[in-house]
Parts: sequence; structure tokens; C-alpha cells
Amino acid sequence: MNIEEYISSGILELYALGELSGAEKAEVERLCETHNEIKQELELIESTMGALANHLAITPPTHLQDKIKGQLALKNHETKVLKMPVEKQSFNFAIAASVSIAVLASVLAFYFYSQWQSAEDQLAVMITQNQEVADNYQFVNQRLRNLETDVEILGNPNFARVAMNGTENSPESLATVYWNSSTRDVYLKIQNLQALSQDQQYQLWAIVDGVPVDMGVFDSGSDLLKMKSVASAAAFAVTIEPLGGSKDPSLETMQVVGTTEV
Repeated sequence: MNIEEYISSGILELYALGELSGAEKAEVERLCETHNEIKQELELIESTMGALANHLAITPPTHLQDKIKGQLALKNHETKVLKMPVEKQSFNFAIAASVSIAVLASVLAFYFYSQWQSAEDQLAVMITQNQEVADNYQFVNQRLRNLETDVEILGNPNFARVAMNGTENSPESLATVYWNSSTRDVYLKIQNLQALSQDQQYQLWAIVDGVPVDMGVFDSGSDLLKMKSVASAAAFAVTIEPLGGSKDPSLETMQVVGTTEV
């Protein structure tokens, strides 16, 4: 049998409402014993109906309860059994059927809304996961491009390597400049520079004819940084400056310095 078709047929809802014949109820119970999916679906339907019934339940006023109890307290010999006219029976049966249909429709609406809400939540999770995967892919892709650039620069014999060692201000600091005097390209590789406060930045300087020339500001990190171009330089140095850099270097904050081979 097709379990999905059986579940979607509505027979489990009718079972929960008590609308099946004895044979049909027995069949449902037999299938629940042999098919765990059907049993779980029936339990979900019954719990959903129970939750809906509790939600829609209305407590009658106290005075109405007392009135009903008073009417039920009549003596047995005063109780008369009246035969209900056929038309009245049919009318009450129609009302009962209508109420059952209304309850079933409400339960099904609540059930399918819950299913839809669950599917929507799962879709939102999948969208978030896909976005995370896309972001991770972009990050990894960018790192690969950076590594390709690093290998191309570091292995290019046209780039002179200028090691900048730590000064008395920061003996443990270390950075390297890769400079191509033909293309004037300058790249900076940081090996060890301390982290700065939010209102400070490092600034690279080139010493050209005895005058410091601004080569750009940067933050501590490990990536190969593209700095400003310069045609000639006797040395390179890094100082700590206010956020955004300075026109002239603060020599008392110099972290690393290195001379070039001319």
C-alpha cells in the first residue's frame, strides 16, 4: 500500500473524530501496529485536535451551571421519555454532521498551517545555510587569490627584498618590503607588529633623498599589502600614527626600519 496516499486520504482524521465504523476503526488500528508512520501521524492528529479543543473550550457561567444541575435533579417519577419526531431527529443529525464537518475543517486547517509553518521555517534555515556557504566560498576564493599574488610577488626576482627589523621601541617587531624599482610597485609583508588601539594606525615611509615620503597607512595583519609606488628609496620605515596617518613621521614611535641596496 501507498502509506502517503493513505495518510492524505483523511481517514485518520475521521478516526480521531470517531466517525468510522467498527471495521474501519479496526483496520486503522491494525495499520498503526504495522506501520510506524501511520501511528505517528495519528498521534499528531489526535494531539492537534486536543490542543485545538482546549484552545476553543469555553467555561459556562456559574449561574448557568447551577440552572442545569437543578434541572437534572428532577425526581425519577417526573421524568418522561418523549419520542422525538423523525423530522427533529433528522434536523439534529444534520446539525451534528455540520458540527463534525466544521470541527474537522478547523482541525485540518490548523494541521496544514502547522505543516506549512514548519516547511517555511526549514526553508529559512536552508536559505541561511546556503548564504553561509556562499560567504565561506567567497572568503576562501579571496584567500586563494591573495596567496597567488603572494607567490607571484615573493618569487619574482625583479622585486628587491628589504628586511625591516625592530627598533628600540619594539625590538620584537619585524616586517618586509618587496620593491620593484622598474615598475615602482611596493608590497609590505608583516611578520610581527603589535595590535594598535582604534584611534591609531601604522604608516609606511620611504626615505627618498633624505626626506620621508608617505607610502600609506595600514593595520596589523598577515596579508601582503599593496602600498604606494616609489621610484627610488634609500630605506623604508614604519611608525605609529593617529588614525588616517600623518604628513610627517613620528620618529619616537618608529617600530621597524631597513635600508635598501642601491
